[in-house]
Amino acid sequence: MHYGRPLQFGTFITPSNDPPETPVRLAQFAEQVGFDLVTFQDHPYQPRFHDTWTLLTWVAAQTERIHLAGNVLNLPLQRQPAVLARASASLDLLSGGRFELALGSGGFQDAIGAIGGPKRTPGQGIEALAEAIEIIRGTWDASDRSYFGVEGEYYSVAGAKRGPAPAHDIPIWIGGLKPRMLRLIGRLGDGWLPSLAYLQPGEYAESAARIDEAAVKAGRNPAEIRRLLNIGGRFSPAGGGFLDGPAEQWVEQLLPYVIDDGADTFILASDDPGTMQRFIEEVAPGLREAVARELGSTPDASGTAGDVGGGGARIRSTAQLAKRRDGIDYDAVPASLAASAIEPGDAAYARVRSTYMRGGAPGLVLQPSTAAEVADAVGFAREHAAVGIPLGVRSAGHGISGRSTNDGGIIIDVSRMREMTVLDEASRLVRIEPGARWKDVAAFLEPHGWALSSGDYGGVGVGGLATAGGIGWLVREHGLTIDHLRAVELVLADGSIVRTSTTEHPDLFWAVRGGGAAIGVATALEFEVDEVGEVGFAQLVFDASDTAAFLQAWGDWIVDSPRDVTSFLLIGGSRPGQPRYAQVMAMVDSPDPDTVIERLQPLAAAAPLVGQQVQLTTYRAVISNASDETHSAEGEPLARTAVIGRITPEFARDAEAFLDSGATYFFQLRAMGGAVHDVPADATAFAHRDAEFSVAAMGTTASRTDERWAELIEPHSSGAYVSFDTRRGSDAAARAYPGATLERLRAIKAEVDPAGLFRDNAEVAL
Repeated sequence: MHYGRPLQFGTFITPSNDPPETPVRLAQFAEQVGFDLVTFQDHPYQPRFHDTWTLLTWVAAQTERIHLAGNVLNLPLQRQPAVLARASASLDLLSGGRFELALGSGGFQDAIGAIGGPKRTPGQGIEALAEAIEIIRGTWDASDRSYFGVEGEYYSVAGAKRGPAPAHDIPIWIGGLKPRMLRLIGRLGDGWLPSLAYLQPGEYAESAARIDEAAVKAGRNPAEIRRLLNIGGRFSPAGGGFLDGPAEQWVEQLLPYVIDDGADTFILASDDPGTMQRFIEEVAPGLREAVARELGSTPDASGTAGDVGGGGARIRSTAQLAKRRDGIDYDAVPASLAASAIEPGDAAYARVRSTYMRGGAPGLVLQPSTAAEVADAVGFAREHAAVGIPLGVRSAGHGISGRSTNDGGIIIDVSRMREMTVLDEASRLVRIEPGARWKDVAAFLEPHGWALSSGDYGGVGVGGLATAGGIGWLVREHGLTIDHLRAVELVLADGSIVRTSTTEHPDLFWAVRGGGAAIGVATALEFEVDEVGEVGFAQLVFDASDTAAFLQAWGDWIVDSPRDVTSFLLIGGSRPGQPRYAQVMAMVDSPDPDTVIERLQPLAAAAPLVGQQVQLTTYRAVISNASDETHSAEGEPLARTAVIGRITPEFARDAEAFLDSGATYFFQLRAMGGAVHDVPADATAFAHRDAEFSVAAMGTTASRTDERWAELIEPHSSGAYVSFDTRRGSDAAARAYPGATLERLRAIKAEVDPAGLFRDNAEVAL
């Protein structure tokens, strides 16, 4: 029977090392003419053959699109299964998700024994293969943080580390013909890879039926098992025997294997470029058309070697489906998002479940690439919100306050939307999509001599920061990030896509600048950026044992400095028996060394200076301080924030007491003021325009931190910065948005999001 998979085509190339480059060139040719897959046999006891793993790695580096596999890898001569799993995942990650793992239990026992491998009976080989598969899959399951142990007769692990997760869900294809092996394939395999030359007429159908029977007995859907088939033949003008004739004859003879027996991948064993090209140019499209005629459907285009169904949706295994969360209608995922949707059972899940500081276990992560796809995702989430499924929106997953991950809910992850465009050179107008990170933006702007003040960490996503505020390294001179916005494209809760600016939906444009997370999903942002050349950047470490005095001195220095100076201050918590150090970072927007030193000099007398680095550099160099590693946090962050005026002796005293109390391990002040004051308080939803500093602290325990914060910091505060506070509820909204601002924001939200779809990233309508 036909299982609904698109047809795919591969080639089986001899891994000859004489001359050594021949199989590599044939693989490149296979990719060039359109094959989906290239495979190599694994017979390391053959002196004229390349080592298959080395060859696969080299071919992966010399190709771009085609998938690769052994055909099949000889398990007894492989490394331990956990190491094999890591090697597979590594090659998959390095190749961009193009490696497929095909295994055999090991034939040619005398040859295996001759080079030192274990000689096993067929039954032992099958048992060892089953143990290996369990360990390989367990190693790949990086999202499972439980103890990993397998005690087998042939292979074991005890407390092994899981991971890395491969780039895609690597299938395990198994080569074999005997009934016991076929039952193993039905029970554990993701694909069956026999060679037609070793099968008698009718034996393929009988074997396929055995696999199906074993799959059903194991509680699996037979459709999740790919059916691959190694074939060989020759093209000749007149029809001869099986696969010996013109392309039309090949199509006619292969068609029953697809329609009647479920074969979906044909792998041509040939080292002849002419045969390869004729097969992919004549047989492949002819067979697709013939299958479509038989099924009454549209011919499938050439796909990839992965598990993709006829409609583009992935065919997941029973084990993957078992990890789905209750309440989510996975079958209703919009077609535009199905191929990129990530579920808890997927290999990519470990890389998207958590954020920078918050662990999570979402039920579904949708990764749209366009505004229209975001609208589809919002519509899907809206239907689920009605039954209580939470929604998080994520740009790069760095947010402290926002819930861009959750437990059992839906995430709209716009990290694939990273395009950046210059709209108008003269006015320095640029368009940036929300999934770009600020280090990417800085790299994009620098060749033009431009920069955009944007927080202090390059790994933060544009979408989150640029709709909340943006207190960055140039804030005193150039204002908040939101002050540079000229237009924002939004997807609203009803799925509509609107452009907002001072003249287009001005109320929404007001709201999105400071309260965007509560209003909709930003899909494109237009900024007027600044001309910024070389800058001075200082990293200074002071002995801040007299903490209150140092805080007072630093605060006075930065408030009284010219606007071209912005500084952040970081102090750690109390450490018994050790002096307290303060780290000061400051940017001076000047390429002149004398100006930089002149600006910094007044701070030098504030306290003993125990470390310093001052350099002329670029904004891009400063903000490129983030790695490209995926987030893997666990637990929940605890953060508190406030905005204050000048640092008074009273605040300095109480801040020192807060640090001494053990309520925090991270205490930061960011200078604001300057250009932030130039914007009227009612011009944007960010209303704290009279503030001089943003204060943020990471807490130790909720009770201690809240008690000390309320006692020592809150009395000095005039509000809170929405990006840094993890508190929830109406009190948190009131701190972030004072009086009239909150009232207006709630009125706008009531109009465009009356059901409160966007409530998990920012709660305002309470």
